[in-house]
Amino acid sequence: MYAMFDRFELRITKTDARMASHQGQCDDDVRELSQKPYIARQLAALDAATVRDELRGYGAWDDEELADHAQNLQRVLWLGAGQILDS
Repeated sequence: MYAMFDRFELRITKTDARMASHQGQCDDDVRELSQKPYIARQLAALDAATVRDELRGYGAWDDEELADHAQNLQRVLWLGAGQILDS
């Protein structure tokens, strides 16, 4: 399955999406998912400015928060997992 963003897409299995998008705190699960090789490769290919600009459109994070590329990658993975489960 694919999570479609305006500037890129992420391929995430539905099983893995469930791991990273659920009630309660998801940070540890998203971090663990980001280490799976097929996810890690996709995240490594994403440009920092592209990810930052994509997330800026959500309006949920300020410029200081968006300066952290590693955290931004976790954010897009979490958003992508939620998108897959919602579709």
